[in-house]
Amino acid sequence: MNKQITKKASPIRILIADDHYLVRMGLIAMVNTEPDMEIVAEATDGAQAIALFTKSNPDLALMDLRMPVKNGIEATIEIRKQNHAARILMLTALDGDEDIHNALEAGAAGYVLKDSTEEKLIPAIRAVASGQRWIPEEVAKRLASRRLFEELTPREMQVLNELVKGLANKQIADVLNITENTTKWYLKNILAKLRVTDRTEAVAVAIQRGIIHF
Repeated sequence: MNKQITKKASPIRILIADDHYLVRMGLIAMVNTEPDMEIVAEATDGAQAIALFTKSNPDLALMDLRMPVKNGIEATIEIRKQNHAARILMLTALDGDEDIHNALEAGAAGYVLKDSTEEKLIPAIRAVASGQRWIPEEVAKRLASRRLFEELTPREMQVLNELVKGLANKQIADVLNITENTTKWYLKNILAKLRVTDRTEAVAVAIQRGIIHF
């Protein structure tokens, strides 16, 4: 009588990229409870994530968005440039609509918030590793809200970045080598596009949405 031999499926090989030691340890402990998953590499910054992805060729990278040297967006772009089939799941505390948009534009196949429970993260890993996209409802809502706002131009972004530093109009004009009246015009556009009424509110909304980071 011939016995049919069932070949055991290979585990999902995962690279974790996060600069916080306790976060990495928590993720490792979580993944280690799953028989169909294994951690093959740990990166503490974006540049290391790129190098280790090339070296270990994982099935999936769990990528933090804010990391030193290179952030998660930059690392994702570089990894996907080298390997278009690379599967990347962004795992971050940042829930701004601009952060989410930039991550997906960079090539991430999913976006999960760090406050997600194990019951939410594990299915996300399996889905992205199998070639699916994973956008939870709360993330999809944030992303949809982005359509309510008009995008800032590169010059408006420059003005906004100087505004965050607390500079007055004259100081911003001097830094960007433009007139003070031109600075006021850009500021008026920024307030309108962010749907706010003053400079302080503009900075708060820009940070909340992930348009700028400290």
